[in-house]
Amino acid sequence: MSTGIHNYSEIGKLNKVLLHRIGSEIEGLVPDNFARLLFDDIPYIKIAQEEHDGFANLLRENGVEVVYYVEETAKALINPQVKSEFLKLFIKESNLNSPAAEEAIFDYLYQMDTKEMIAKIIAGVKKNEVPEFKSASFADYISSDYPFYMDPMPNLYFTRDPGACVGDGINIHHMSTATRRRESLLLKYMYKYNRDFADEQDQQWYDYDMEYSIEGGDVLVLNKETIAIGMSERTTAAAIDRFARNILKSDQFKRVIVLDIPKTRAFMHLDTVFTMVDYDKFTIHPEIEDPLRVFEMKQSKGGEVRFSSMTDTLPNILKKILKLPAVELIRCGGDDPMAAQREQWNDGSNTLAIAPGKVVTYERNYVTNDLLDKKGITVLPIAGSEISRGRGGPRCMSCPVNREDLD
Repeated sequence: MSTGIHNYSEIGKLNKVLLHRIGSEIEGLVPDNFARLLFDDIPYIKIAQEEHDGFANLLRENGVEVVYYVEETAKALINPQVKSEFLKLFIKESNLNSPAAEEAIFDYLYQMDTKEMIAKIIAGVKKNEVPEFKSASFADYISSDYPFYMDPMPNLYFTRDPGACVGDGINIHHMSTATRRRESLLLKYMYKYNRDFADEQDQQWYDYDMEYSIEGGDVLVLNKETIAIGMSERTTAAAIDRFARNILKSDQFKRVIVLDIPKTRAFMHLDTVFTMVDYDKFTIHPEIEDPLRVFEMKQSKGGEVRFSSMTDTLPNILKKILKLPAVELIRCGGDDPMAAQREQWNDGSNTLAIAPGKVVTYERNYVTNDLLDKKGITVLPIAGSEISRGRGGPRCMSCPVNREDLD
């Protein structure tokens, strides 16, 4: 069993991964809150859970230790004072309308078994579940027809985003949208108080209360020297700067390269258009290939972080960084523009490598899967008719905690 955080590549054998099994939070989705909760459709919970369980079982069959958000957060809150502190902070982040509502919801949740409490705050707290209380708040009165005091967290099964395990440390992310910001609190307490998850010597590179947004789908660990990060719709240049300075100062990595991708929902994060599948192979969505601005950030001998534009092609940049004779970009959907758009929308480029040249994909992306197979990549397809409705693939649904180092 692996212990602690250790992650110096995208493709090293995966030892331990953090998932969240889809729960009743999905049933809090309705067309009226789609835009706010970042969904386009409602997954059918029964099939979505079966598909997610199939994903977890595939990982276990390949020697991966699978741990879950609810259980790992509950371990972190064994101490009653820590549980109380966490819950008060979580309630503050939920933007309730009055101190009376905060107090009532604290009392309702705190008396629960800790694991039950975590599951409930993920599922959302409905007004008809909390004992009645008196409130003089006009805001409480005017919002009385909305069913939730605390919104559900349906995006949590995309565990890649709230944080990223990088080197022997972790990012706790400031998520781009208020809807997802509370997710990072669960990970923060897991990191601070759960020694099964993180060792005391594991460092922290970013914190959720830092002012600039950054999300895990934009963070790729290319090798023991290089981190790639997407400057995207949800990860800002200022956050990249803060993260890069912190991690380069540690001397765990030599450089951070920044890929400036289109700021659109279709290309939400870097890993929706670009992932590593083998030592010398990457999947890529053809629409970002040209033009693509790439920058490099390095620390000088004097400790100053310097940045520059990289003017070569992406394959040549990657070849140089990875110290390889050649690098191959495998196009999502091949050379068919319609297949590329269709399969990118269903996360054809969002592969999860569990070992060099061995990746988990959605079976529905058959064009890209066939291309990967022809390039010598072992493809482990999973069903994804329902879980894909949340707009994320196998990489999005996984937070690698511990990988073996590459030779």
